[in-house]
Amino acid sequence: MVEQLRPEDTVKLAVQLESVSSVRVRYLIVISTLGNKQESILLGMDFPNPESDQCTIGLVLPVWSDTQVYLDGDGGFSVTTAEEIRIFKPVSMQTMWSVLQVLHGCCERAVNAAVIPGNGLEWAQHYHQHIESDRLCLNEWEALNDLESVRRDSYGDGTEERISNEGLIKVHLREIMRTEDLDNLTSKMVHTALETRVGFDTRPFKEYIDNEILVTMAQMDKPSKIFDYLYLGSEWNAANIEELQKNNVGYILNVTREIDNFFPESFTYMNIRLYDVEASDLLPHWTDTYKFINTARKRGQAVLVHCKMGVSRSASTVIAFAMKHLHWSLETALSYVRDCRSIIKPNEGFTKQLQTYNGILNASQQRHSALWRRKSRDQRQKSLCKEGGEERKSEEEEEDDFELDEDDEDDDDDVDSPDEKYSDSPDEKDDPGEDIQVFEEPSIQVPGQTVSPVITINEPNMVAPSVNRSGRMNLFSLMQSISDEDKGREQVNEAERQCLSNSL
Repeated sequence: MVEQLRPEDTVKLAVQLESVSSVRVRYLIVISTLGNKQESILLGMDFPNPESDQCTIGLVLPVWSDTQVYLDGDGGFSVTTAEEIRIFKPVSMQTMWSVLQVLHGCCERAVNAAVIPGNGLEWAQHYHQHIESDRLCLNEWEALNDLESVRRDSYGDGTEERISNEGLIKVHLREIMRTEDLDNLTSKMVHTALETRVGFDTRPFKEYIDNEILVTMAQMDKPSKIFDYLYLGSEWNAANIEELQKNNVGYILNVTREIDNFFPESFTYMNIRLYDVEASDLLPHWTDTYKFINTARKRGQAVLVHCKMGVSRSASTVIAFAMKHLHWSLETALSYVRDCRSIIKPNEGFTKQLQTYNGILNASQQRHSALWRRKSRDQRQKSLCKEGGEERKSEEEEEDDFELDEDDEDDDDDVDSPDEKYSDSPDEKDDPGEDIQVFEEPSIQVPGQTVSPVITINEPNMVAPSVNRSGRMNLFSLMQSISDEDKGREQVNEAERQCLSNSL
């Protein structure tokens, strides 16, 4: 099969199709070219028998910007492009689901690149000139046009009887697809098994059954678990309420322009209304998406982040969250998320925005880390000056200062940057548990003395300064409180020593 291709062309997918002949084997392959990865062509390949390694081209179908893909209601799908209509029937449900996903991507790329007749796909002429299948094979490729006019049966749409029958079909259909080998299960087998189980004629439900087969296939492709509280998936996962409830999902982040919120009464939604094109600007939304995901995490619930296929828009958003939340580099976050969901591929525009975001986070972390260390030293120096001036600072205290600086640097590894700590939503700022965690993490150890950052001054005339919750000054207030507490304890120790000397 590969021998029929030009060296610069690549096979993206090959699926076997049903054939009227019990001997011949037919394949539909999707190919692209290195010269323009936005362009795709469908080729029909014919093998004289299953053992043969020789094949011929029987069909060439370019994918233009107006190409449409539809289910035909009879176990296959139709492709309409430049007034040509072809219907294909894969040999199994698994292969049909795979080819529909690939064709969806091909059509989107053709639209984005404005691939129209006369403006692209010149290389398709090479394959048109090499159609060499015999007339029987060509007749089979061309004869499929007649199936486009399949009559749609009427069966009292919207009646209680139809709704009841559709519900019964859905239950048995899911049971069949969960218990059978999908690689060997054909649409005809599904229809036959359904009719046996439900006990009535399923022909009026052909279109409904095919749609439910695809929905069930998609929902069996589970969302990817990135963290215990974060799932990355597709629109199908967002429409599967049983799966959402099973995964403890309470929040859904919808990063699409074209997909609605399926269960607004049951979940908390956030929408980022953008298309999957390079011109879309996701970066300004990542502060809000970080807060949304973090809210779900703090409240003990999971969040599903989805777009159309869980490949580009939602994947970029999850990578941005991991970079900020875990202080990861872009390379680390991208590698981790790809290990969890191998199909992710942010488009070039989102990749550049992630690179920019990586630089912003690095600069923010370095700036706030330097501020922390500098303010820590300033506060300690002020405390020493109050006790007796800088001349009283001994070599031993200078060594202590050096050790404290190292401790501060270690603390920076465990403490989120100020941008992260004070970027929560209003209801999270009032969470006392979160505030305690902020102020207890940086611990300062002085030799011979244990100092707790929790302020407990016993003298009635000494009142610990209240903690300011408005931004970065919290850190300064903490350091001031610690130095004031040190001063108070030293005064107490001096009084104890004087009492001891008097008693002696």
